[in-house]
Amino acid sequence: MSIDFDTMSLKEMRDLRTKLDRAINSYEDRKRREAMTAIEEAAREHGFNLAELTGSKPRKTGTVAPKYANPQDPTMTWTGRGRKPRWVQENLESGKELDDLLI
Repeated sequence: MSIDFDTMSLKEMRDLRTKLDRAINSYEDRKRREAMTAIEEAAREHGFNLAELTGSKPRKTGTVAPKYANPQDPTMTWTGRGRKPRWVQENLESGKELDDLLI
């Protein structure tokens, strides 16, 4: 396959580059998945899982228990992580301490 760049417009060349970048990324992703599958299969054949061999710990998933509750509406809770809810801000502005909101 031969491409004559001298006869192509700038838009055509940019479109070609975009398509080529996508094809390269797709190829690399596919090869990476194939390699990972082969590694996982080899680990299983030897009686291990990949996390055991690499020393990585499985991610903990799940919910975090609420730590604070709104005194006016106990169904409104906050874990203490992330941005403070409006009701926490309002209570703090009215003179309460964060410890006053503990469950």
